[in-house]
Amino acid sequence: MWFDKDKLIDVRDALAGRERPVLDGARLHRVLGTPLHAVPEGDEVAYLALGCFWGAEKLFWKLPGVYVTSVGYQGGMTPNPTYEEVCSGRTGHAETVKIVYDPATITYDDLLKVFFENHDPTQGMRQGNDRGTQYRSAIYTTSDAQTAAAEAARDRMQANLSAARFGTITTEIRPAAEFYPAEGYHQQYLEANPGGYCPVHATGVTCN
Repeated sequence: MWFDKDKLIDVRDALAGRERPVLDGARLHRVLGTPLHAVPEGDEVAYLALGCFWGAEKLFWKLPGVYVTSVGYQGGMTPNPTYEEVCSGRTGHAETVKIVYDPATITYDDLLKVFFENHDPTQGMRQGNDRGTQYRSAIYTTSDAQTAAAEAARDRMQANLSAARFGTITTEIRPAAEFYPAEGYHQQYLEANPGGYCPVHATGVTCN
């Protein structure tokens, strides 16, 4: 059966997935040295999808106050998918960055500013030449406060984009479903592969 990878699939067509994660065991961040699965007391979690997760993750691990970042799959139906399954368009997942951060040092609004200023949130199911639902713009929130902040940031960014003659923001904003960590070779990919290709499709418009 043929699937249009630019359209989200129906749950009836989703792949079955698997019980075990494709990333097994405890792992440390290649740059920060912190455990990928840890959330220290007082820290918070953000889930942001802005195209290819290799370059997106690097944007966030460099920020002060970020304890750890990891990449994975979120927003779809298939449990514990592989990268190949996500690329097929039959999981419904977006390539997502998980960010654990200290809100006393960096705020959720700070993260949203980096998010909106480092991709084109008007492109729908793609970023540049990367096409498919896995590359869609999305914010998966963990609280009502995050949802309100995300919607407010979207509205500010829309006003600025409209003034610059860009189209309508397509960013998906909804409560976070389960985050499925990606395979080990995807974690901090651009640190392990500094020549890796993953462009940032920024519009040049600020979110303020």
